[in-house]
Amino acid sequence: MTEAKGIARPPREARSNGQWKVDGKEPLNANETWKQEDGGLSVRERVESIYSKEGFDSIPGTDLHGRMRWWGLYTQRKPGIDGGKTATLEPHELEDKYFMLRVRIDGGQLTTDQLRVIAGISKDFGRNTADVTDRQNIQLHWIDIVDVPEIWRRLEAVGLETTEACGDVPRVILGSPVAGVAADELIDPTDIIEQIKDKYIGDPELANLPRKFKSAITGHPSQDIVHEINDVAFLGIEHPELGIGFDLWVGGGLSTAPRLAERLGVFVSPDRVADVWYAVCCIFRDYGFRRMRTKARLKFLLAEWGTEKFRQILQDEYLGYALPDGPAAPTPETVGDHVGVHKQKDGRFFIGVTPFVGRVSGQILADLADILEKYGSKRLRTTPHQKLVLLDIAEEHVENIIVDLEAIGLSARPSQFKRSTIACTGIEFCKLAIVETKATATETVKTLERKLVDVQIGRPISLHINGCPNSCARIQTADIGLKGQLLPDGNGGTAPGFQVHLGGGLATKDRDEAGLGRTVRGLKVTADELPDYVERLVRRFEADKDGDETFATWAHRAEEEALQ
Repeated sequence: MTEAKGIARPPREARSNGQWKVDGKEPLNANETWKQEDGGLSVRERVESIYSKEGFDSIPGTDLHGRMRWWGLYTQRKPGIDGGKTATLEPHELEDKYFMLRVRIDGGQLTTDQLRVIAGISKDFGRNTADVTDRQNIQLHWIDIVDVPEIWRRLEAVGLETTEACGDVPRVILGSPVAGVAADELIDPTDIIEQIKDKYIGDPELANLPRKFKSAITGHPSQDIVHEINDVAFLGIEHPELGIGFDLWVGGGLSTAPRLAERLGVFVSPDRVADVWYAVCCIFRDYGFRRMRTKARLKFLLAEWGTEKFRQILQDEYLGYALPDGPAAPTPETVGDHVGVHKQKDGRFFIGVTPFVGRVSGQILADLADILEKYGSKRLRTTPHQKLVLLDIAEEHVENIIVDLEAIGLSARPSQFKRSTIACTGIEFCKLAIVETKATATETVKTLERKLVDVQIGRPISLHINGCPNSCARIQTADIGLKGQLLPDGNGGTAPGFQVHLGGGLATKDRDEAGLGRTVRGLKVTADELPDYVERLVRRFEADKDGDETFATWAHRAEEEALQ
């Protein structure tokens, strides 16, 4: 077949995927062009010398919608634009003249001094906004470009940064929230995470990846870093001959084409983790698909290569040595969100607390710093579950601090639904969103707490709410996952609602391996109907389950009628 001008279309298999090591570096789309012409890291100097002085309107489009992300800055959604216009308006029509700012927190490790600085920035420059994300970062909103240099100065004065918090780069490295303190920890990866961060974050050689690159490292047996949905992850294990080290996973990711990571079957000793991390990142840089951004994640390369070829190229081309075979990490025996009171290895306690779906504020963060120091602590952690873990609490202070925390909205003994519900940013601030999420999730949790008070749920049922199809809230790996969309309202218009995914989950003590949720044709629910739907579903599960059966197992075997 020929095109209109008589030029034969090349066979599909012969078309370049934009893999640098295969096809060369000629850019195949506008994003690849500007990244090569002037990388994202370069924009900081312009922010400091031009944009912060001349204001928002002085920022050219490629910097505004591209390079600014390399420094943790996205324009936020203009208030009042409904979800029906998300897909029809241009970015400049959707965006406000303010930014979301993402503070990068590798390993989730914070001090009270750092927390106070974030709280102060929120109150001084961000209208008191703050969200704890499921990537262990803290996000602020309403940031004016004129204030960004001062914000950077404050953050960097206490060892924080926004460098490569967004963009086609190595994003924040997830780490166990209880690293270095948990009594049952196999190995503390804090030094490894710091080594990778100090050596490679901000390195121009890794600042032009095909798309984002997500990493996670834990030495805790609860596998508390959602390793199955990261591009590269290291799980602490004990090799019968080589001792303590890590099990390597690659190629996970969700969004509109979900794929769970796979084991390469190798054992990585602690002294080699940073080198292996760098090698996997370089494979992505050199072999990742760059033609289409929708196919530019490591999961697509792994799907084409398979684990055997991936391992071979990792060893032969990038490491220069073979990695020994290693055992799989055992299925976790404990829950990985660390909510509640737990004894540390030194006899003190850590306490995991839950805000409503990660939504806090500058004032709450400032109050939290005061409370921690009141009881003799200077350390806390963020988690991949939109939670906070407070460290180093003496036993005699545990009950008193729990009371003080509850007074500012942080629950150490939350209801099951408050504990197991997460939500993305949603239409309040996100330009991609179609529906509201944070308030919807909060009201749903409060309603379920009232309506299900008579139901004794044996295990938490996770509820994940996302404002669009991109799955920032990991909807495919939740017991009940909700993907935002507009639904007919019966009067010729539309109403905010959700497509329902059921029975997903990551490996836990109740589930041998991760699996994606089930979708049922036509199973959708409006936002207003959501609390009643979840209540109905939970009651049906409790009535129909077979003994100790989990919600996920039931949801995959149930008749469609039972899931309506």
